[in-house]
Amino acid sequence: MKLPSFRLRIALLSAALAGSTLVGFGAVSWFQIYNAKISRLDAELLNHLMRATPNFPPPEEPPASAAFPRRENSGVDAASTSLRDAPRTAALSDHRRHRSQWQFYEDSLSYSFGSNTKTPVALVVLDTNNNILYQSNSLPADLEVNRLLLKRLQLTPLAPSPKREPPPLPPNTNPSFERPPLIRPRPPQFVTERTTTAVWRIGAAKFPNAQIAIAVSLQAVDREMATIRNIFLVSIPGALLLVAVGAWLVSGGALRPIRQLTGVIQQVTVKGLDQRIPIGTTDVEFVELIQVFNLMLSRLERSFTQASRFSGDAAHELKTPLTILQGELERTLQQVDPGSEVQQRLSNLLDEVRRLSGIMRKLLLLSLADAGKMSLYLVEVDMSELLMEMLEDVEMLAPHLTVQTDFTDGLRVKGDRDLLIQVLQNLFSNAIKYNLANGWIKIRAHQTPLTLCVTIVNASKDIPLSDRDRIFDRFYRGDPSRNRKVEGIGLGLSLAREITRAHRGDLTLDLTSSGQTAFTLTLPMK
Repeated sequence: MKLPSFRLRIALLSAALAGSTLVGFGAVSWFQIYNAKISRLDAELLNHLMRATPNFPPPEEPPASAAFPRRENSGVDAASTSLRDAPRTAALSDHRRHRSQWQFYEDSLSYSFGSNTKTPVALVVLDTNNNILYQSNSLPADLEVNRLLLKRLQLTPLAPSPKREPPPLPPNTNPSFERPPLIRPRPPQFVTERTTTAVWRIGAAKFPNAQIAIAVSLQAVDREMATIRNIFLVSIPGALLLVAVGAWLVSGGALRPIRQLTGVIQQVTVKGLDQRIPIGTTDVEFVELIQVFNLMLSRLERSFTQASRFSGDAAHELKTPLTILQGELERTLQQVDPGSEVQQRLSNLLDEVRRLSGIMRKLLLLSLADAGKMSLYLVEVDMSELLMEMLEDVEMLAPHLTVQTDFTDGLRVKGDRDLLIQVLQNLFSNAIKYNLANGWIKIRAHQTPLTLCVTIVNASKDIPLSDRDRIFDRFYRGDPSRNRKVEGIGLGLSLAREITRAHRGDLTLDLTSSGQTAFTLTLPMK
């Protein structure tokens, strides 16, 4: 299975790791900031609860009418009645005064919790008998909040009064006598409650002379936390993008030697074995790999050079003896009696010598092509004329085949005429040898401003897929059962493609329908 790009995987993995880290850090930071804000709010609530009772002592309830009983038929005048009602009037006045003080205290709390804007606050004050001395009524949800405050006061235990420092012990006191521990008030407990309209932080405390509960809306805290959350939501994707881009660039720099190695491998051909990868600016981790690859190229270059030199030397050394042997056989063949058995044997020997000469000539051309030394005598070649000559040969060698042509006169190209004739002879020879009985051959040629294409199609058995990839390999002849009666050694197509590539063209095996084979020769116009 082919995996995605290694560089892409590094970038995505880095982004994933960084993303999980940033998300975790952002979540922990958000909760830490939220808890810190709540703790600061609790400290301020505690401070206000501790200062509320000393600053604003709860007033006494105005006396009931039973506290000033009226006697029937007492005969007291209006002056004595006024004297009787004076304490009651003073109590009412004192109650209104303390209520206004609690109202002022509640208003001051709205700006006492670290915000420049007014914070919704609810306040409930009870006396020791659980009578309501003051409760907020300025907020739309005061009734619901007041119920929560009263409920919280019921759950809050009474804090014991703090003890004063005991007097010093007399001198004759037993040293083992221990002082009783000082009992300090229990600090208030703070809870978060939710109403239909808001979330509140509630604190309550009971004192010997009063009970007080304060609720502070968490709207300001929620707004600040929403701002922090939005900052995280914007900054984390941006940070992930930067991490991904950075990982992409860093991984690209780290994989640069691999790209160099790939580029050199792509250039490794018989003519490009002298390529080497420089090690000067390479990371230490890739130095050994590049050194091994360079050594491998050196060994391949040496092996190919030796093989090419052997082929060229062998072909060159055998060329002269075969030429002499061919000449002697031809001269001897002229001296023997026509139709004799000796003449037949000499004719067979001459055919084999000519075959060996052709093989040597092909090996010599291939060795020159491997070394990049195939010399071309470039002239203007009339491909239409060459194709007509090939057609005459086909009609003479295979008169049973049907030949169809589709090309015009005047198809000219720059090339080596003799080598191009050899390419065409090879293609037509294969079209004849691998054709079917009563088969056919089609020749198509067309010219464009840049290329000249010649396609030769013939009826044949289907070429297996395993053979299609190796059909241009040297000495490869495919399935023996298919080629048992066909002469050849498997050098023709390989040499034809090398000649075509020496002309900066190409020779390819086309994809065709069943029952036919097609080769396309492509040559550049310039």
